[in-house]
Amino acid sequence: MKWLDRALVISPYYYGLCQSEKVFEKELRRLKIPKPDWPDFIIPTANATVHFFTHNDDNKSCAIVCLGDVTGRTANEVVGLLIHEAVHIWQAIRESIGERHPSAEFEAYSIQCIAQRLIEAYVAPEEKPGDQ
Repeated sequence: MKWLDRALVISPYYYGLCQSEKVFEKELRRLKIPKPDWPDFIIPTANATVHFFTHNDDNKSCAIVCLGDVTGRTANEVVGLLIHEAVHIWQAIRESIGERHPSAEFEAYSIQCIAQRLIEAYVAPEEKPGDQ
């Protein structure tokens, strides 16, 4: 018996979590984003920011959630920030697939899935020690 992935919709966006400016800049170089187009790691008035890019080699869309220093924030506040950014990713996905009026359940499950993956990335980061 082989169980299959339960995903019903494949996102047109790749998305991930970045917790340091150094790693963010490394990823922008990997994506071949021209340096003049590099945004601030985090918008000055925000605690987290999602940036949307198109990879220049294969024209694929991606979203990078940048989470800055969360010292002094509770776990619930960090989770709230990640859910907030997950909603922005969902909005971009929804627009890209032409879904103007998704059902409430489809929208809730989509946001839950994105948020859960961001939270998992925050809880168990896969960055190498030298990357941060």
